[in-house]
Amino acid sequence: MAKEKRVGLVIVHTGNGKGKTTAALGTALRAVGSKFKVFMVQFIKGSWDYGELHVSERLAPYFEIKPMGEGFTWETKDKKRDAEVAQKAWGFCKSLIEANEHDLLIFDEINNAMDYGYLDVEDVVETLKNKPEELHVILTGRNAPKEIVDIAHLVTEMREIKHPFHQGIIAQKGIEF
Repeated sequence: MAKEKRVGLVIVHTGNGKGKTTAALGTALRAVGSKFKVFMVQFIKGSWDYGELHVSERLAPYFEIKPMGEGFTWETKDKKRDAEVAQKAWGFCKSLIEANEHDLLIFDEINNAMDYGYLDVEDVVETLKNKPEELHVILTGRNAPKEIVDIAHLVTEMREIKHPFHQGIIAQKGIEF
């Protein structure tokens, strides 16, 4: 039997296929349509001009994005610095959870940060287990840790079947960023 009250879900979008962030943004759009307050923290992205940054300006005050990364790890090539940046982003995420001012939080690429060893998985798990009861949280990125999958209410794995990159086509503005 379905529960009558709102239950804050932990949702995971993972896998090697494209669409993890896009799926989270789709949920954000639906949430904003219901007048939910949504905040997205981007763990890796930060050095490019992403289309979603511009749309968040149009959806304010219901939707905010804060890029806290310094680019993809293959661009920065500084593991220590990347770990420090991820720790700072996670600290900010924890403050958002504690403040409990949003209906939906999206932690974009956090799975990657945990997979790279930049964040303590158990700290993330415990924080999610103790989040406010009605708060929804989406975690995106490749290689979601088993511990995260185990506590999630919904897990979707994007599987690459075909990608334009393998055909020599670069990432397309408005589609991939």
